[in-house]
Amino acid sequence: MADWKKAALPESATIREAIASLDRSALQIVLIVDGESHLKGTITDGDIRRALLRGEGMEAPVTKAMKENPITAGPEIDRATVLKWMKQFGIAQVPVVDHGGHIVGLETLNQLVRQQDSGNWVVIMAGGLGTRLRPLTEDLPKPLIPVGGKPVLEGIIERLAEQGFKRLFLSVNYQSEKVEDYFKDGSKWGVEITYLEENKRLGTAGALHLLPERPVEPFLVMNADLMTDIDFRRLIDFHNEQEADATMGVRDYRLQVPYGVIDTRGHRITGIVEKPVQSYFVNGGIYALSPSVLSYVPEDEMYDMPELFEALIKDGGLAAAFPIHEYWIDIGRFEDLDKAQEEYGAVFGKDGAVKGKML
Repeated sequence: MADWKKAALPESATIREAIASLDRSALQIVLIVDGESHLKGTITDGDIRRALLRGEGMEAPVTKAMKENPITAGPEIDRATVLKWMKQFGIAQVPVVDHGGHIVGLETLNQLVRQQDSGNWVVIMAGGLGTRLRPLTEDLPKPLIPVGGKPVLEGIIERLAEQGFKRLFLSVNYQSEKVEDYFKDGSKWGVEITYLEENKRLGTAGALHLLPERPVEPFLVMNADLMTDIDFRRLIDFHNEQEADATMGVRDYRLQVPYGVIDTRGHRITGIVEKPVQSYFVNGGIYALSPSVLSYVPEDEMYDMPELFEALIKDGGLAAAFPIHEYWIDIGRFEDLDKAQEEYGAVFGKDGAVKGKML
């Protein structure tokens, strides 16, 4: 069994502390306990993201995201039964509690079965012109721009491979030969790379029509100019839990009004809010799609991902938002590229291994 104490937090902890615990323990669960080790509830990555979508803040108590009365096992329950429950209920962790409600252990799916490679495909849009990074991109395609001593796309591929995503498709157009010459068939990174050749620019979704066949499982789509330490498996899990047709990774973007905002009713001032902060969810350039949405993608036409989501919503499909609270940056502008260079070592370490989160 896993060391449950690594995942334990008191009821007084905050959502921010729960996120830090998830990142630190790698057990993908937080166990909320009282002073006598009674299990009060559990928190998973999905619970936190749902709380953020409801408007809960990082400093909100963990009880705002906690799942009460989780599925538990007694010490006498054999592991085969626990594994059966995990498959039946779609969960990856089962706390073990004694008859007094004290937690005494934690069973995890990763420890009960040998972890297998993901069957989910990944499509990476790597054909952009990088106009905002000229003259840097006049001789070097944006996916090959080095950050932390390696091309930004190489960092993406390394993390995908570490997480079990082995079937990758790179959509290429601008200076495609340089991208293909660098990554070749992907075997150096333990993945299989197929190139989707855009004869003309097709946008952030149009190249999906070039897939050689329709995938069986939900698949990821992402831009090639992102630096993030997200666990992409969590996005797939969230997409499946929501039974969504399409899921968009979204970032919390805050915009402060530099003046006092006046509330009025007619000519009467009813209130003054000094320099308020407006919060919005913005597109993070990472998506999980069910195979069925490929029917929306036109053949050989410019088509962007927001158009796909809008068409899906119009038809009554389920489009979900996956809050990205992990480190994330788009290197598409010089100021962001410089910021990424400065932060790389603190986030990923010299070898690219994730060290911690920056919220």
